Amino acid sequence: MSIFVASLWVLVVICVVLFLYTRSDTTASGDASFRSFQLTYLVVYMLAMAGDWLQGPHVYALYQHYGMSTHDIEVLFVAGFGASMIFGTVVGSFADKYGRRANCILYGVLYGMACVTKHFGNFWILMIGRLLGGTATSILYSAFESWLVYEHNKRGFSQDLLGTLFSHATLGNSLVAILAGFVAQFFADSFGFVAPFDVSLTVLAIMCVVIIFTWSENYGDSAVNVRTSFVSAIKSIKSDRKILCLGVIQSLFEGSMYTFVLEWTPALTPVATTASSVASRRLLEEEDVTVEGHRGAIPHGYIFAAFMIAIMIGSSLFKILCRWTSIESFMRPVLFISAVALCTPIVCPGNQLVIFIGFLVFEVCVGLFWPSLGTMRGKYVPEETRATIMNCFRIPLNLIVVIILVQNLRMDLIFKCCVMFLLCACLSQHVLYRDSLNVSKALPETSGEGSRQDAGKMPLIKEDLVEANGNEDDDQN
Repeated sequence: MSIFVASLWVLVVICVVLFLYTRSDTTASGDASFRSFQLTYLVVYMLAMAGDWLQGPHVYALYQHYGMSTHDIEVLFVAGFGASMIFGTVVGSFADKYGRRANCILYGVLYGMACVTKHFGNFWILMIGRLLGGTATSILYSAFESWLVYEHNKRGFSQDLLGTLFSHATLGNSLVAILAGFVAQFFADSFGFVAPFDVSLTVLAIMCVVIIFTWSENYGDSAVNVRTSFVSAIKSIKSDRKILCLGVIQSLFEGSMYTFVLEWTPALTPVATTASSVASRRLLEEEDVTVEGHRGAIPHGYIFAAFMIAIMIGSSLFKILCRWTSIESFMRPVLFISAVALCTPIVCPGNQLVIFIGFLVFEVCVGLFWPSLGTMRGKYVPEETRATIMNCFRIPLNLIVVIILVQNLRMDLIFKCCVMFLLCACLSQHVLYRDSLNVSKALPETSGEGSRQDAGKMPLIKEDLVEANGNEDDDQN
């Protein structure tokens, strides 16, 4: 049994233990209204993510099947990130003015149209599909969360429950990713590389129907035009350092994460130099043929599943860490650890075991990052321009990936860039933590409903303001 398969089962055991431990202590266990709201959101969100995951595994293979050259495929991928950066930023910001629910439906329509283009082997039709898909991706990572935060606050649920919901969304997203991989592979093997895109189209259509019948509409500031919304978003980012720090953290971490997605395969693939050196460091039993019955130098399916389970472990650790300290505080070591984890291909090139362990640690950090960032955005980003600000954050994110794609840099240099990005994100997180301490100290000491609402927007730092938290709990009880 290869190290990849063995690690997968070890991760499964750890994940199950952590899930059962955190599930038994969830704060939402007795809140039927929250459980109903959570289900309403998660059903739609899981369908939206399934529509995305079903397309991922076979995009490259489909382009190759159509006879596209390597250069053509690279251009198509760059176009997708470029469309997300340019068109997606504008279309995604429509959510604040024209409605988050409508924007989520638009995501299904645009991504569904992108699936249709996959039936044609023409480069320019496929280019249109990449532009549609890139635009839809910006909506996926802004409008759904904006709808959720507004409805969560409107119903009067606590910030702790918002973190729980984001944690469950991260956990479910990883499960959906694994399931989508199996489903996509089955349909690709049975009906061809275009079949997974047809399944995705069906899932996206179902998602749109569910949204229509279960979601209500909400807005940011529908009275202003899109240009004014952008101006307000930029002013908010410039005037509030906490929002600026969140943008820096999101752009640098996610930029590193998407770059990692492009580079983990070559980093884990053994490089044949001499017979003795390969034999001394290879963990695979057969060269260039199969591993545990799977074609290829490394078992991509097992590795991908291990990564997703590591993310699920991170989402469970998020709940545990939230009991002991604030998100603003524990995300500092999380970001630093993620930087150290991506040093492994630089420090130990060719050492599969060390690199794989480092990548698993990085994915655990990803599982911590998603619910943490979503919760912090829910606290600090103003409701009126929430979707617009979130899409502004995606501009440097996509720019990072596009630059790395077109530069054709060496793998070690790419990982050095990622480490530098993550260390800068760690520094930004520390600044955010210090600013959140200052805001918490400025909270009024008087009790009452107004104070509780302010505390929801400006979180108390647990290790520094335990007494204030205790008083708040007493008020709520």
